[in-house]
Amino acid sequence: MLYLIGLGLDSYGISKQGLDIIKKAKKIYLENYTVDFPYNLGWIEDITDKKIINADRDKVESLELIDEAKKQDIVLLVYGSPLTATTHITLLQESKASGVKYRVIHNASILDAVAETGLQLYKFGKIASMPAWKKSFEPTSFMGIVKVNNSIEAHTLLLVDIGLELEEAIKQLATAAKKEGIKLDKIVIASKLGTDRSKVIYDRIENLRNFNIEKPYCMIIPSKLHFVEKEFLRNFE
Repeated sequence: MLYLIGLGLDSYGISKQGLDIIKKAKKIYLENYTVDFPYNLGWIEDITDKKIINADRDKVESLELIDEAKKQDIVLLVYGSPLTATTHITLLQESKASGVKYRVIHNASILDAVAETGLQLYKFGKIASMPAWKKSFEPTSFMGIVKVNNSIEAHTLLLVDIGLELEEAIKQLATAAKKEGIKLDKIVIASKLGTDRSKVIYDRIENLRNFNIEKPYCMIIPSKLHFVEKEFLRNFE
């Protein structure tokens, strides 16, 4: 069987159910390419007596895990909750096609934790991803999602590529917004949500370069604010 187990957002966020499965499984893999981990997982190896093997993009996107799961119980550990990335949905599809049983152990994710900012979850629109720009590749399509969300007065959760430091991400955001004709006011930066080192900042984009923000972090571009949201966001100014 193939198990997808969510680690949650802090070092001890994994469930007892998840730990029990790890103890019984033959191989434990860690998906390590979609997030900068804010904690160490060595304690899981210590209490389960199982070695955690790093699994890069090629490993996860190939059929290797499914082939292994045909013969023995295989675990893939995922930061947050397992099904927030489309790659993991594909794993389930391939498992079904191959006749391999699977089980998903859900957990907390950034999609829950952004409520810590005071912005109401039901007012979020489509999620956008900001890739790291290269010399010959500077996409601004993520701002199209911002534009659509703004048109329905919905907030935008912007997931930032793990390779982007805050200063560069802000520079890209400002450039893309100008190119797409979108005026940015105050935005939210949320770092290490769900951990005891979480940090939320609400300020104008030109001021955000002055803050020390640790990875992983995300950005939120608010649309029209409810008065309760406005009041709560003042805590982060």
